[in-house]
This record gives sequence, structure tokens and C-alpha cells, in this order.
Amino acid sequence: MSGSNPAEMPFLEHLEELRWRLFKIALALAIGIGVSFALIFSKQIDVVAILSEPIRPYITGKLIVTHPGDLFDIAMDAAITLGLIAASPVIVWQIWGFLSPALYTHEKKVVIPSLVGAALLFLMGMTLAFKYVIPVTLQFFASFQSGVVEIMPTVKDYMGFVISMCLAFGAVFELPVVIALLSALGIVQPQYLSKFRRHAAVGCLVAAAIITPGSDPTSLLLLTIPLYGLYEVSISVSRLIARRRERSLAAEVA
Repeated sequence: MSGSNPAEMPFLEHLEELRWRLFKIALALAIGIGVSFALIFSKQIDVVAILSEPIRPYITGKLIVTHPGDLFDIAMDAAITLGLIAASPVIVWQIWGFLSPALYTHEKKVVIPSLVGAALLFLMGMTLAFKYVIPVTLQFFASFQSGVVEIMPTVKDYMGFVISMCLAFGAVFELPVVIALLSALGIVQPQYLSKFRRHAAVGCLVAAAIITPGSDPTSLLLLTIPLYGLYEVSISVSRLIARRRERSLAAEVA
């Protein structure tokens, strides 16, 4: 419109850009989920077989299904998860392209390594849970097995247990990234983190008790130890960031 206020044009342009970036994100998700579901449906990726590897040594038969739609639900959940992973580079790129013009140079230097570190730590947490924590937890459960009892877990319950454990470990491994961002913004100081080490240990134990499914002490301990270890790593990262910020301020003053 010729009579519109020119000051409103940048805002409208931002809305148009946001609309197109959201469309590209939705398209990438649709393609990723569609391809993932096609691979699962054609048995190119057997999700149930892959995720059932940790429990196979402790069962004599197979996982059972109590509802005809359970396998379809698992296939859809797996397709959505794999689709999100496949589309994540496009999602991050579109979000970064929309937000980067509003960031300063020093903020960009913090955000980009944080995004990469967050992705790597999340994958590390999920790998640790699937390769080590879940087998140890299942071994602990199997130690209570009796000769008159046969373990016959359902696919739905077992998959829920595996997925929740992997996501929980992936989430808690994001702690150093969160602390690094807060330290870079000056919200958290390393002295403050060091002062409350004992409180952090108790907090890690409580958080692990809330996150881990069930009440077994094995998974609780296996999550508390790396969680507190990540807290110690976060203190070191916070110190490095604080020293770098102090040097930058001293250089600006000089």
C-alpha cells in the first residue's frame, strides 16, 4: 500500500521472512519423517531389533505385544525422532539465519560453539545411556530373577524405558552448555558455582531420582555420577570464560 507507514515495513518483512523459514522447517520435517517412516516400514531400519539389543541376554523368548497398534505407535515415534534428527541441520540453519542479524559479533562467537557442543553432548549422553547405563540397569533387574518366573516384557513398556533413559541422559549432558552460556552472559560466576558444590551434589541426586524411571539404585547412581561430573566440568568452563571476558575488558580499557 502506498499510504502505509514506512516504519512498519521492516516488521512486515521480518514476518514474511519468519513465514518462509517456518515453511522450510516444516518441509524439512515432513521429508525427514516421511523418509524415516518409509525406511522403517520397508524394514530397512528395524527399530525394535536395534533397541531390544540390551535386553536380549536376559529373556528366553521375544518381546510381546498386547495391542495390535503398539508396533505402529513405536514405528511412528521412531520415524518422528529420526525425522527430527535428520532435519535438525536445516532447523538450526533456519533459526540461525533468522536470529543472526540481530546478534553482535561477540554473541555469534558464543552461540555457534554452544550449538555444536549441545548437539555433541546430547548424542554422547544418549550413547552412554544405551551402551552402558541401560545394560547395567537391566543386569541389576535380572539379578532378582527366580527360576519359577519368566521375564516377558512388552514392547511398549520396554521401548518407553529405553527412550526415556536415552532422552534423560541426553538432556542432563546439556548442563555444561547451559552453564557456559550463563557465564558468557555474566549471569553465573565460577566462584558462585564452586561455593555451592555440596548443594549441587544433593541437587544432582534429587534430579537423578526424578529423571530415572523406576526406583532402582543402579540407574540412579549411574546418572548422579556423570551429572555431578558435568557440574565440575561446568565450573572449569565457567572459569575459562570468565578469564577470557576479563582479558577482553582489560584490552578494551587499555
